[in-house]
Amino acid sequence: MKQLKIGEKIATLPIIQGGMGVGISRSSLAGAVAKEGGVGVISTAQIGYDEEGFEKDQAACNRNAIQKHIRKAKDIAQGSGLIAVNIMVALKHYEEHVKESVKAGADAIISGAGLPMELPAMVPEESGTKIAPIVSSMRAARLILKMWAHRYNRTADFIVIEGPKAGGHLGFSREQLADIEHLNYDEEIRNIIECKKEYEDKFQKKIPVIVAGGIFDRADIDHAIELGADGVQIASRFVATEECDASVAYKQAYIKAEEKDIRIIQSPVGMPGRALENDFIRAVEKGRQPVKKCYNCLHKCNPKEVPYCITKALIDAVRGDVQNGLIFCGANVGRIKEMTTVPELMRELAEA
Repeated sequence: MKQLKIGEKIATLPIIQGGMGVGISRSSLAGAVAKEGGVGVISTAQIGYDEEGFEKDQAACNRNAIQKHIRKAKDIAQGSGLIAVNIMVALKHYEEHVKESVKAGADAIISGAGLPMELPAMVPEESGTKIAPIVSSMRAARLILKMWAHRYNRTADFIVIEGPKAGGHLGFSREQLADIEHLNYDEEIRNIIECKKEYEDKFQKKIPVIVAGGIFDRADIDHAIELGADGVQIASRFVATEECDASVAYKQAYIKAEEKDIRIIQSPVGMPGRALENDFIRAVEKGRQPVKKCYNCLHKCNPKEVPYCITKALIDAVRGDVQNGLIFCGANVGRIKEMTTVPELMRELAEA
């Protein structure tokens, strides 16, 4: 497999481990992936959920945890691979999370769940931290690249294209997701790759493209590369590893899951999401789950109106309450049958 080159930064394997919040991908998982030569990604979404004082001051605990987990991940990686962070645009403290990540020496910031229009203003080029938007359409890619070029005279260091089979928050309508088999997403990937070439010429730099969403094995990786991608992003498969930061019960929920257990739900973020059906999902489908405490996580969240508190649901799940919490997953979760380790999984994915 070819190396993934992002400017002067190099990952020996073109595999990015997708960011998963709350608490699913932190230093243990990201560090292990980087150690094997990939790009390990820490999600900053309520990253400090288990820090002392979190119930009283989420913002401070999250800031401290961002610093702590980036340092820990780099220690684990021992100089191999890259450590990136995934920061959702929808977060109330988005800019704080970006600046803390830069200060902690993150190799890259990957940003989605909204359009990261102002990201270049928050990340000085001289910091060495690379920036990448997550997009699901050529329209979004073109809009971001055009805005960054016009407003900041800058372009993306790489682009993550997230397809309809991804886990968590999805940049597609419910109608598109209901007819996923007839969605010709390969064509959209080709179009996005084509549209970024204008900005490669303008800024005289290579903009690698990473394909995400439903990538499961080496055949999927090879297909993405054939489409013109420079690498892939994989998330769900890394949950069923010993190094994943989630509880054993959470990992077992993935291993036991079948395709029929997957549901498309509405997230308080304002986007559809893909998750495993459980008691929590069934309760949400019957009616709104009153929010008893606001954790100040989402910029546009009104606790009196949202269908449920996403922070509480995700924290409950990561701690092991797999019936009463929210378990995001990718479309191929039913194919995951056993626990493995990050080194074993990376070897499997790298072997031709």
